Amino acid sequence: MNNTRTESLADLSLLGKKQTEYAHDYASQVLESFSNLHLDNDYFVHFICPEFTSLCPITGQPDFATIRIAYIPAERMVESKSLKLYLFSFRNHGDFHEDCINIIMKDLITLMDPKYIEVTGEFTPRGGIAIHPYANYGRANSPYAEMARTRLHTHTLRD
Repeated sequence: MNNTRTESLADLSLLGKKQTEYAHDYASQVLESFSNLHLDNDYFVHFICPEFTSLCPITGQPDFATIRIAYIPAERMVESKSLKLYLFSFRNHGDFHEDCINIIMKDLITLMDPKYIEVTGEFTPRGGIAIHPYANYGRANSPYAEMARTRLHTHTLRD
């Protein structure tokens, strides 16, 4: 492994732990990042979490969703195990679907400062209605801001 990669991974504390500890409520502090070694080109990183759960803030009933995250990294990238633990930390957290999606996006922006990011929640129906909130962000004063506007205005539901 080259020195750049080794230095980039030195601060990761969750990956490779034998005993994983799960937070019992929303825990943005578990998110960890590492250096993007491919600054010379843009590329998308996609994550799909088909087992996301949170709680309705009014009834306390569980809500289930598939969370889709896609981003174009800048200098930092999110470490996948920390992302998994972070997403799992919502299981006892009470918030509306739209709030969960925006919180996830904003926490990842704070962590990584990506060039572009989008987060979609495909929540299973409750009471006969499925909710699929979508939020995105592109860095201000860059081509990614225009990309965010375009993708938001042309966003459609998946089939």
